[in-house]
Amino acid sequence: MSEATHPLDAPVWQALTTRQAALARGDRSARRIDPDYGLFAAVATHDPDSHAALAGLVAPGETIGLFELAPPAALPGFRRTLTACCVQMVAADPPPSATDALPLGDAHAAEMIALAELTRPGPFFRRTHCFGGFLGIRIDGRLAAMAGTRLALPGYREVSGVCTHPDYRGRGLAAGLIAAVAGAIHAAGDTPFLTSYANNAGAIALYRRLGFVPREEIVLSLFERH
Repeated sequence: MSEATHPLDAPVWQALTTRQAALARGDRSARRIDPDYGLFAAVATHDPDSHAALAGLVAPGETIGLFELAPPAALPGFRRTLTACCVQMVAADPPPSATDALPLGDAHAAEMIALAELTRPGPFFRRTHCFGGFLGIRIDGRLAAMAGTRLALPGYREVSGVCTHPDYRGRGLAAGLIAAVAGAIHAAGDTPFLTSYANNAGAIALYRRLGFVPREEIVLSLFERH
């Protein structure tokens, strides 16, 4: 992360060395999040020692994800499986939400994982819901939509895990939940941020309507350990 000049330029490293250090494995050279929570990893600087330290944290066949402004072209011991250009957006003053959402936690984990597996909002693992801040909407006894948080670093917290069951799309549920989660983050004294694929014009337009503005282009890279 030597090229980073703002905490959000290297959000994974910042999170795993500060507010979410308890969820990290590794040392001052390289860190990865507990794989029960997610696949993100980062290095202090892109040099041979840090790359070797990172490789030592990942078992053969495992995949890690890097979120950086300028990821390396290659990582020794890994095979790149995805490169995706993304837009990082922040909301300094998110609008209020009128969504009647319910807090979600351990008791709802099975439903949350099932909804995430159905809708594929992004990596969602056995304990991803434990990042906290998850809210949901139930319709006819079913979990129809949810959103929550993921990375947390000084002054910022990420909105993530946004998904809606196909049977309930088109009702504005996701928008209401994003606004509610962002509002809770703001009320706690942090600035909410999120990330969208750069080619997802519809999502970016929605986030703009909810008070998010583009801050920086950032790259998601997935690497599989040899």
